[in-house]
Amino acid sequence: MTAINAVTDLTLDGDVAVITLNSPPVNALSAAVRQGLFEGFKAAIADPAAKAIVLICEGRTFIAGADITEFGSAMADPQLADVQDMMESSTKPVVAAIHGTVLGGGLEVALCAHYRVAVPSAKFGLPEVNLGLLPGAGGTQRLPRVVGPERALEMMTSGRHVPAKEALSGGLTDELVEEGKLKEGAIAFARKVAAENRPLTKIRDQNAKVEAARGKPEIFADFRKANARKFRGFLAPEYNIQCIEAAVNLPFDEGMKVERKLFNELMAGSQSAAQRYTFFAERQAQKIPGIADDTPLIPIKKVGVIGAGTMGGGIAMNFANAGIPVVIVEQKQEPLDKGLGIIRKNYERTASRGGITAAQVEERCALITGSLSMEESFADVDLVIEAVFERMDIKKDIFAKLDAICKPGAILATNTSGLNIDEIASVTKRPESVIGLHFFSPANVMKLLEIVRADHTSDSVIATSMKLAKQIGKTAVLVGVCPGFVGNRILGQRQREAQKLVMEGAMPWDIDRVLYDFGFPMGPFAMSDLAGLDIGWVKEKSNGESIRDVLCEADRRGQKTGAGYYDYDENRNAKPSPFTEKVINDFIVKSGANPRKISDEEILERCIFPMINEGVKILEEKKAIRSSDIDVVWQNGYGWPVYRGGPMWYGDQVGPDKVLAKMQDFQAKMGDAFKPSPLLEKLVADGKKFSDL
Repeated sequence: MTAINAVTDLTLDGDVAVITLNSPPVNALSAAVRQGLFEGFKAAIADPAAKAIVLICEGRTFIAGADITEFGSAMADPQLADVQDMMESSTKPVVAAIHGTVLGGGLEVALCAHYRVAVPSAKFGLPEVNLGLLPGAGGTQRLPRVVGPERALEMMTSGRHVPAKEALSGGLTDELVEEGKLKEGAIAFARKVAAENRPLTKIRDQNAKVEAARGKPEIFADFRKANARKFRGFLAPEYNIQCIEAAVNLPFDEGMKVERKLFNELMAGSQSAAQRYTFFAERQAQKIPGIADDTPLIPIKKVGVIGAGTMGGGIAMNFANAGIPVVIVEQKQEPLDKGLGIIRKNYERTASRGGITAAQVEERCALITGSLSMEESFADVDLVIEAVFERMDIKKDIFAKLDAICKPGAILATNTSGLNIDEIASVTKRPESVIGLHFFSPANVMKLLEIVRADHTSDSVIATSMKLAKQIGKTAVLVGVCPGFVGNRILGQRQREAQKLVMEGAMPWDIDRVLYDFGFPMGPFAMSDLAGLDIGWVKEKSNGESIRDVLCEADRRGQKTGAGYYDYDENRNAKPSPFTEKVINDFIVKSGANPRKISDEEILERCIFPMINEGVKILEEKKAIRSSDIDVVWQNGYGWPVYRGGPMWYGDQVGPDKVLAKMQDFQAKMGDAFKPSPLLEKLVADGKKFSDL
């Protein structure tokens, strides 16, 4: 064995040279890895005893991709392209032996081997789009030549990880070898290739699949049209598409120039910076200062849920999806049966779209049982989640009962979206076991889980909740107890300003358009129409005191009645409503205000800057651990556009000084609702950014 450098070895197995990479944790393409590969191939090619070369990796995966920590700085030589050229121009067949996840730069390296073999559990992908980028090492030019432009479009704009079996049928790998015997299988394959004198296949020269698509622009036009909604606002998917168009229409080296130009534009742009920031922010949110890695966890083998409504049913599905049995308790049989029926329908709908199999529908439904008795059903659960009406008296009554019923050590969780969890915990003899698990609706779809630490919540309960969130596929953020917690507290600022803007002369559709153009899936008024204007509205108590009262009294309760703030056609397409406009104008006249023309810029700043200011207050009160946690909450729970990083990251791009100046200006004109946080003033005085908090 020859040690090439600290992460690379070269050995000779008979007449096959084996280059082995071992750079934990994921063999990312760091400077040391690039140097090891370059020198390893150089030595193997020069060795007269070697007839073929195998590249294999130690650890849990083949090269998983680029070293993201090097992004944005000059990379040390050798460059990745130097390694790829060395592999591709080798006079001896090069075989990449693949296990784990071969992603991004890892796949781009593998595509420069003459042949690829993989174990059945391997997964292939070019997920750069999720970081606001495109594959920058020839992936956009080589992949379409292997799998065809249509499949390359789907893979590169989704970032999907393709299983080995599909990779084999698509030509991404040449052979599958037995699990656990990758090295032996790869060496045997390499020996066979050399003995049979098979050609040194260079993907860059394989043009049949791209030439077949030449002169068919509809391939790209149809793909753009089909995905227009999904790609809205994002640059990276469009740039990936343009690179594949270049692969179809230009010679390889010309296509590479297009790839390089577009890659550099994305790398230097704010969208990729925001998406890379998000990548790290979500990982950072898992780290809880003061809670040791070896904190004992509570095994969660059975879960109880109180309430079979939309929220309770959605929560139950998360656990069943992860193979954890759930019992749902309701007060009466009818709502219980209805809730269980909706869960089944949800699973069947997913199966009809190919998301899960019919067998999985039955497996998951079998894990969810219903009951009318907390006493009988909750005695042996490890975690119970209450998802009932948002009233403190009801929740305290339930928690007092749970305290008596549940076994010692069981976690008692509330799904409240803003009530005081310390007050809820006060009725139990085990406040250390009480925590907030705030799921977002629909709970089986939305990624965010706000985990709310109360004054007495134990480290064990927090650590268990964070780990459990990951197990059920949620992005968790730990927050503190305050009205509305982090997400809804910040949302309150936007909602207040949206309502005030309407009374000053902006129409609901003006406000919604500005926020939609900013990148939100919809604005606050369209969202109200979708949810239903009558949520929390009581007909008997309504006396036309608000715009919402008047709309609900006129049976304009949102999309479900065909009218709300907007008018809707039979396909639920919205259009501005003359009725709503008249109602608003009547209210403005009654208030004695003078309506004015409000610019898009003011609408955006009035809606967004108070959110940033509230985020600073939350950090000041230590209700969030770090500013990036606030951004993770808003991206995963409230539709903040990923390519704008989150309210705090966006505030840094605008500049904290500009946010402060605007808040001071608004305060002078419109009052103390805009009063800047003292911490915001200090931040600007010290010349710091929100990310420093």
